[in-house]
Amino acid sequence: MATITLDDPENRNGWSPDMENAYFAVLDTAAVNPRVRVAVLTGAGRSFCPGLAMSRLGAVATGGLRLADRRPQYTPRLFPKPLIAAINGACAGIGLVQALQCDVRFAVRGARFSTAFARRGLSAEYNLAWVLARLVGVELTLDLLLSARTFEAEEAHRIGLVSRLSEPGESLADALTYARDIAANCAPAALAVIREQIYADLDVGFNEGLRRSYAAMAHMNARPELTEGVASFRERRPPVFPPLAVDFDAAQVLGAPRQPFPRPVA
Repeated sequence: MATITLDDPENRNGWSPDMENAYFAVLDTAAVNPRVRVAVLTGAGRSFCPGLAMSRLGAVATGGLRLADRRPQYTPRLFPKPLIAAINGACAGIGLVQALQCDVRFAVRGARFSTAFARRGLSAEYNLAWVLARLVGVELTLDLLLSARTFEAEEAHRIGLVSRLSEPGESLADALTYARDIAANCAPAALAVIREQIYADLDVGFNEGLRRSYAAMAHMNARPELTEGVASFRERRPPVFPPLAVDFDAAQVLGAPRQPFPRPVA
């Protein structure tokens, strides 16, 4: 298991090119590390990530933002293992974008959230309109994006933006407990395929989703993980599943080759 920390507490973990590059590099390493079965993302200090670092925000305001030379912000979607967010404090703008790429989100009570973009004269950046609408519905998405208001973890939990609430100081511990259970009891290959099914099937109809489901069933039922999963259940012992192979391709299992993300145009 890996714990990944956005670590610039002096700047409240404001997002910067250095943080972006470091985070994506850590994900790349964790993706091929057989010892990592689940990753947990959190922030240092009292914030998760409240948006762009102030120095970066000032530079963007005067000089604009060049996207063409950067990796897509949705790079974490390609991470083949469960990614859990432990939101320990302020989470806004691009920090919210990063949190919503995680598969499951824990948030400390009282943590403050905001889409923020409209109050900075910006659009719903990095496909946030698409993602939010699929998490909380159209009207709530319009509310959160049009008002760019601040709301707290309790409301985020009520509307389905986060699935777990933690007591102060406990979000990371709670997320780690959850992640350890997954790492100990779930097959990495099954996890990779399930994640691919969920995210890839957002863009297809029922019949195509069903076809992919049958393809996944045929593949997974022929793998040794099934034998071990059944044996460990019958013998009432923890399973011993192999790590995820570096060349395992969940999209190929579904018979749906992954398409590259569109590149930014400016």
